[in-house]
Amino acid sequence: MSTKLPSTSRSLPIALIRAREGVMAPIRDMLSDTGITEQQWRVLRVLSEYGALDTTTLADRASLLFPSLTRIATKMRAKGLITQTRDDVDRRRQFIAITPEGQKIIDDYAAQSAQIVKDFRAALGPENYETLLDLLAKLDPGSRD
Repeated sequence: MSTKLPSTSRSLPIALIRAREGVMAPIRDMLSDTGITEQQWRVLRVLSEYGALDTTTLADRASLLFPSLTRIATKMRAKGLITQTRDDVDRRRQFIAITPEGQKIIDDYAAQSAQIVKDFRAALGPENYETLLDLLAKLDPGSRD
């Protein structure tokens, strides 16, 4: 006996991947001029919003695997976008902070980024936009609500 799978047009994982691609396309276009990746943008956005963070918290808030953050941070340090320091008490613990150069990228692209969000809100309608974010948060095992 085989279990009938839902149509791929009604598959949540496939729908989420398709939606992600639709959401990321204008962000990728925006980032094409910056010289940074989507993941680096997320790191800068999180650091700009929260300030210096330990690497574990930063990886979680930027939705990155810890080993990926380690690799990304190395490249970002080389570009002068972040600083990385060790905790004075627990030398295993590291903190990452945004530099003025990293903040400049956020500042330079804030209006364009805000317009992308505004366009999505307009396409979905404000209420649907907020509902979608709330529903997606319910699927996030690490949601901080």
